[in-house]
Amino acid sequence: MFKRLLIVLSVCLFLSVGGAIAAEQTRSSSDPVVPTVGASDADFDADFGDEFSDQSSPEKLINDPFESMNRGLFWTNDKLYFYLFKPVAKGYRFAVPYRARVSVGNFFSNVATPIRAGNALLQLKFRDFGTELYRFVINSTFGIGGLFDPAESIAGVRPSIEDFGQTLGSYGVGHGFYLVLPIVGPSSLRDGIGSYVDSFGDPIKYADLETIEYLGVKMFDVTNRLSLDRDTYEGIVKDSIDPYLFIRAAYAQRRQAQVGENTYNVNLFDGPLFDSDLLNPLDWFGF
Repeated sequence: MFKRLLIVLSVCLFLSVGGAIAAEQTRSSSDPVVPTVGASDADFDADFGDEFSDQSSPEKLINDPFESMNRGLFWTNDKLYFYLFKPVAKGYRFAVPYRARVSVGNFFSNVATPIRAGNALLQLKFRDFGTELYRFVINSTFGIGGLFDPAESIAGVRPSIEDFGQTLGSYGVGHGFYLVLPIVGPSSLRDGIGSYVDSFGDPIKYADLETIEYLGVKMFDVTNRLSLDRDTYEGIVKDSIDPYLFIRAAYAQRRQAQVGENTYNVNLFDGPLFDSDLLNPLDWFGF
């Protein structure tokens, strides 16, 4: 019964917003240009690093030996985004109230707790591990199965951002090389492997779903997140001479910031593991 319900919900979603695809106007003026690969890549990365990186920690450019293939996949992903995924997300945004979509996002975030908590533990980040456990308990109970996020909205405890790619990076494993994955988007050899490993920590994978049903649930999650996005990618495409180079550099910067220094700090117990002002429910109500 649960499987059939998921299938029906997925079909209804795409049927209800399918008309938005046909209504989407042709985006000829804002299609990203795929320029000739050349020396401008190094200049762009250098300029990006000078503007956004800490001068005391110079930007390490991500290796891109498969740029021609990556650009082809980038172009394909771009077309899928503008002519399929974004129109569906816009139709879904029109059909479903904002607060309901936020609750759906909260639910999927809560379900993904084992991935974040597991990677925090692997990196010996005990504070983040405790924070994730706390958030899961509070949001699963007071948040009605994770539909609401009182851990953040009331207690101010935000989720940690941890994945297995970061875990590998924290122990000194480099990117290897840059990859653009179909549908998924920017990644690297290390982070691609990390995403595969993280998939085994996804509780939805063990919900006795067929492959098509599991993919339907994940696509629903993606559609919901796109419906909450304020056209970030559109802004990049509009303002960038070469969106591919901008996204590649931004991805490398973001992952470097998330991973932090490659030398691991063994002083695990510097500072408190928990902030009692945030983790004591009595403080939420002023007692």
